Amino acid sequence: MPPPATSNLGYTPPDGGWGWVVVFSAFISIGFSYAFPKSLTVFFKEIQEYFSVSYSEIAWVSSVMLATMYAAGPISSVLVNRYGSRPVVMVGGFLVGLGMVSASFGTSIIHLYLCVGVIGGFGLAFNLQPALTIIGTYFHAKRPLANGLAMTGSPVLLFTLAPLNQFLFDSFGWRGSFLILGGITLNCCVAGSLMRPVKKTVESKPKEYALELNGPEEAVPVVSTESQSCVERFIDISLFKHRGFLIYLVGNIVLFFGFFAPIVFLALYAKHQGIDEYSAALLLSIFALSDMFVRPTTGFLGNTKWIRPRIQYFFAFAVSYNGVCHLLCPLLPGYTGLVVYAVFVGLGFGMLSALLFETLMDLVGAKRFSTAVGLCTIIECGPVLLGPPVSGALVDAFGDYKYMYYTCGAFMLAPGIFFFIMHYLNYKQLDEEKHKAAVEMRTAEDTVHLNIGQKDKSDDEIEK
Repeated sequence: MPPPATSNLGYTPPDGGWGWVVVFSAFISIGFSYAFPKSLTVFFKEIQEYFSVSYSEIAWVSSVMLATMYAAGPISSVLVNRYGSRPVVMVGGFLVGLGMVSASFGTSIIHLYLCVGVIGGFGLAFNLQPALTIIGTYFHAKRPLANGLAMTGSPVLLFTLAPLNQFLFDSFGWRGSFLILGGITLNCCVAGSLMRPVKKTVESKPKEYALELNGPEEAVPVVSTESQSCVERFIDISLFKHRGFLIYLVGNIVLFFGFFAPIVFLALYAKHQGIDEYSAALLLSIFALSDMFVRPTTGFLGNTKWIRPRIQYFFAFAVSYNGVCHLLCPLLPGYTGLVVYAVFVGLGFGMLSALLFETLMDLVGAKRFSTAVGLCTIIECGPVLLGPPVSGALVDAFGDYKYMYYTCGAFMLAPGIFFFIMHYLNYKQLDEEKHKAAVEMRTAEDTVHLNIGQKDKSDDEIEK
């Protein structure tokens, strides 16, 4: 594993201590951000019948929530850069609770779009990004492990919420369940209160510029100038000239069309085959259990000296693996086949999720991560928004789920292959740039030594 490159932060991250408490609080915040929209699918069939809407229309509930979570990324970035992670997460927890309580009084599907989707989505955005950002301030050498542990919050909460939601529905109906869930999500406010800012041990900087991990094009000024515009201060537009960032962004735009839909429709797919409600909800728990164990394992593997220097290949494998799982799903027979699919896709989903933001931080560095993730999420909100409804439209059109799974599999496999090819070229280019920089540095050092030698010789002649 390469030595910690702390010059781009200006201080030495503690890589432990209170940082593990921060990881636990991020575990809760990230868990709700990703698990909550998926766990609500347990209520979809009943809400669909209550409002007499189609598969495509009911899918918009989770889709709008996820898309809003992604679209609000830049807003969350600005707030985190201005106020820090702690208050932003606490406000986010309050917004999610407010959205769910308001939705419990809903009289139409549009009401759910606004309350669960928009208000709740904003709350999840204020939970997700600050949690990811603060981990980068506390960890560097152990960052992949810390990210893997924090991202485990999603399957753990999904494993808990899927059967809990079914129990709440049976006991209180979907309205009472939404009211109770609104209170449960206020735990994000408690998690946010634990995210105190890192105590920084400032390093001396011999240079005016800090070089990030991914090549000469990433050299950025350490100190902002007052002539800078407001946009430049809060959003680093130069990232759109960053080779690794563009590879990551292009691939993610495609993969997010097929990322969430197979999981959103898993319980509905089971019910469509005549499987009872609890067995259908159990599939989400099986998926979450498999996901739960692979995330920290992925973080541990990503932290090893064999994988971390080329962690982008690991991410490409995870994306491709998910695509293959979705393509094979319709070929697996009956409930047993769905259980097998839930296990294997849980492994793939966990690997991808554990690496999703670690690979971005590896490309752009911790200092630029907050802005980078904000730019990514607002662009990715398009496919996140359209993916599940388009998939639902395929089900409505063909009356069968297999075409939806085939389509999502193709949307995952294609960017996986793209990542393998482009990161091979990117790593090759980086190696050439590092070699060129090393040669130039040696040449500069030889020139300095030669000049010093000539000066000493001149001084000796003058003395004589």
